[in-house]
Amino acid sequence: MIATDLESNFRMTTISRMVKVVKYPISRLPLPPSTQILTHNLTPEPEIPSAAALVNLLNTNPVSLRRSKPSDGNAHFSYLTPLPLPFPYRLPPPQEGTPISTVEERTAYINKALTAREALHQVSVPSLNGAHASNGTSTSPAQLKVQRYKSLEREHYERELLAIAPTGLRDCLPHLDIGDALSITGLNSASASLEAQASESSHESATAIRQELIDVLSGDVTLMSINDDDDSSSRGYAPWSLRYSGHQFGSWAGQLGDGRAISILETPHPDDPDITYEIQLKGAGRTPFSRTADGLAVLRSSIREFLGAEAVQALKIPTTRSLSLISLPTLPVAREVPETAAIVARLAPSFIRIGNFEALNPPERDTTFIFFQGGGVQAQQDPDYNALRILGEWVVKRVLKLELADGEPWGKKLVWECARRNAIMVAGWQQMGFMHGVMNTDNISIMGLTIDYGPYAFMDVFSDAHICNHTDETGRYAYKYQPTMIIYALRALLRSLSPLIGAEMELKRAVNEDWAAGASKPQIAAWSDEALEAYQEELEDYIIGVFSEEYWNLMRKRLGLKSSAPMDNKELIRPLLNLLETHRLDYHSTLRSLATFRPSFLNSDEKLEPFLSSLLSSQEVSQSPLLPSKEEGAKAWLEYLQKLAVRVELPEEKEGWMVEISGAEDWLEVREKETKLHNPRFVLRQWVLEEVIANLAAEAQQKKAETEEDGASASTPSAGLVQSPIRPSSSKDGKKLLLKVLDMATRPFEPWGAEGKDDCALTEEEMEERRLCGLGESKLLGFQCSCSS
Repeated sequence: MIATDLESNFRMTTISRMVKVVKYPISRLPLPPSTQILTHNLTPEPEIPSAAALVNLLNTNPVSLRRSKPSDGNAHFSYLTPLPLPFPYRLPPPQEGTPISTVEERTAYINKALTAREALHQVSVPSLNGAHASNGTSTSPAQLKVQRYKSLEREHYERELLAIAPTGLRDCLPHLDIGDALSITGLNSASASLEAQASESSHESATAIRQELIDVLSGDVTLMSINDDDDSSSRGYAPWSLRYSGHQFGSWAGQLGDGRAISILETPHPDDPDITYEIQLKGAGRTPFSRTADGLAVLRSSIREFLGAEAVQALKIPTTRSLSLISLPTLPVAREVPETAAIVARLAPSFIRIGNFEALNPPERDTTFIFFQGGGVQAQQDPDYNALRILGEWVVKRVLKLELADGEPWGKKLVWECARRNAIMVAGWQQMGFMHGVMNTDNISIMGLTIDYGPYAFMDVFSDAHICNHTDETGRYAYKYQPTMIIYALRALLRSLSPLIGAEMELKRAVNEDWAAGASKPQIAAWSDEALEAYQEELEDYIIGVFSEEYWNLMRKRLGLKSSAPMDNKELIRPLLNLLETHRLDYHSTLRSLATFRPSFLNSDEKLEPFLSSLLSSQEVSQSPLLPSKEEGAKAWLEYLQKLAVRVELPEEKEGWMVEISGAEDWLEVREKETKLHNPRFVLRQWVLEEVIANLAAEAQQKKAETEEDGASASTPSAGLVQSPIRPSSSKDGKKLLLKVLDMATRPFEPWGAEGKDDCALTEEEMEERRLCGLGESKLLGFQCSCSS
């Protein structure tokens, strides 16, 4: 039972920005007003129109919720609750005398057994006292207050909090009290520079707050507000999963949806209540959109997502964020080999994707797309143009926050804003050598956030054609094609909205509720064709323009160039990438070394020779039989450095740096320091991820074996070790390694490993940091992952 003073334990904490923030346990985080709550403004499945209807369904027919099926044509989401259990569900045999001879009797038995495992038992917690007692910030008379629900009969698997992401917490949920979570994960000593805020409450209540956090973020406890009223403003509050469709590897895939993702809560940011963050669990069990899958996530993919999101954020690329990583070492997951489960809690203002729009106006306009899904044949729904309007208006107003006059057409503006954001995102990917791996339209955020960290990778030895996903047999999502693929995705968004945009072109105003009600199929097609003819080429040109400007500017920063010159692309940036590829050099460490270049090096063999050696140092790891000689490499670099030196010494370049200098600082020293802030010392390389995964997977397996010896999980099959190219080290603490990598990934530009020092002068910690900044074994250069998670 949670300590009695849990709910009264909010506090005032001064954080780095010198603003007082009230901290709340997770069950008492403030909710947004109804106008900012997604489930109050979009359309639920008609079978489950409210939180009260959800509870009723879970009490009577939970099978219908856990079975995959086509959504209603106008639905944007489905209410549901987390249910992190192995699938197919392992239900106990019926007691002797239980009738199960007919289909109806067997269905009734299964429903009863599932109901017992659903989170339907309310766990009472004393109310907060004082001004901050409510977690509803709405001005309506009846404020929403979520309560805690759990199952008393479900198999409650062991749950271990592996990590909290202090940077995600700091940026997105500074008002969330996590109790003593940082100290129990072991990050406390390393978190000061990350500005993480540990609980200041008593030991007992800090423990209780942390335990409730784990309960909620592991899907063991569900937060809901049950309201029996039928109107949308009184739907209550419950978790949900979004419906969407999409193109996967260029082919239409029909209905998809959040198959393993469940959003559990929204809360306004204390600095700006107009910004709302969703907390979403990935791997918390089946949803109506899981198809044949189990809705769970394995430990290895969860580690990759948890670290990847915070690493990308630290590299200044838009992304979803991470909050927590929880291991469920005794919950088995069936993949290529048996593995153990984990749940990532991730954060974003919105998880809406391009695929959400495609679901409401699929490309097969006059035919039904048939596909196999979760126990039967299901159909892609017909278009629902009013649902398309509702979603678009929500995205324009609450997600993209576009400023529009009353009645102003918004369809084109939505597409263009989404295009701008995604072009900037992909420019960030390209300059940082990030490869997403699965740029399906259902994996492209409407906000331009990097989302769904599957088989991603950061470039090591530079190869423009590198494919990070080994299931991408045709190379559709290779590094060099990522800008093209974002154009493809945004074309799909334009096509989805094209009938609405065409109608707005004709009306000269925004469409209303009945805009397509009386329109014939030829009329809809004519609107769509008019919009596509008018805007598709313009859209592509716009994306290319935004991307190009952003990419070249970012690459200039990586080269330490303050000014812009028309020939930079042709004379400096393209030749640099060609040089890296020809001589098989590491992308990031080479650019980090290049940041220290001074034109004066060209006049001193004593300085030039070791500098050229540093630029070519990564060549030794690649071990390619077709590698040019070091002499050829030195010659190529010398020619390049001569061009770079001329560019750096231009008068306008020096003037640009001199503006930022105070006192007697050398402008070239300032340039070097600034350039290093755009060239990471630490990169979340594949070998680092694989080492973290191998060690944590081994520890999870050990915990499971110990639990089985105690008889707690004797009925569950043993999970095998994840297939990894790296063997776990018996001398390494997996959690400690995870936290060290997290710290380095969130501060990638720091001089980790005493950069520049001689090896003999390093401490043991500095030696480990230097190792983690290295390229790793040659066999893991260009290592490819799969989509399996």
